Amino acid sequence: MLSELFSSKTRIQLLLKLFLNPDVSCYLRELATEFAVSPNAVKEELDSLTEAGYLEKNKQGRSLFFRANTKHPIFPELHSIVKKSLGIDRVVEDVRRDLGDVHAVYILDDYALGKDSGLIDLLIVGEVKADRLGEYVRLTEGKIRRKLRVMVIGVDEFEGSKKTFLGRPHWKVV
Repeated sequence: MLSELFSSKTRIQLLLKLFLNPDVSCYLRELATEFAVSPNAVKEELDSLTEAGYLEKNKQGRSLFFRANTKHPIFPELHSIVKKSLGIDRVVEDVRRDLGDVHAVYILDDYALGKDSGLIDLLIVGEVKADRLGEYVRLTEGKIRRKLRVMVIGVDEFEGSKKTFLGRPHWKVV
């Protein structure tokens, strides 16, 4: 979906990485290594997006860190487009509507870092209708063309082991 809007694969990767989880800050070489492209290709896109106001840069020591500019007037729309391109909006909608008493939903690991690995780790906190979970996963995977790995835990269990779950990369969606 994003490839029709943006011709640069590097730009798409940057948008996914930085707009999926706006709390993430990254520096140029880290991004170049992760995307397996030259630092110059990443720098060109970072400069362009920063100049347009979509990214903020912050110098820490000798490194420049970049992150999504959440104060930009069209940040909410870009954030929404990125989520929709990955199908995350549908995943969360379906969880809340169909699965029971859901208190929170977290995206963990790769997707929380903005990496489109094809596998979405989903942590659902609450009481879920177990008989609907398998069907939900099957239908959702078909809709978003990505694998789902779902973990469901109760509210009390989550509170007792919050550090374990939230010590890894995460993004709270609900």
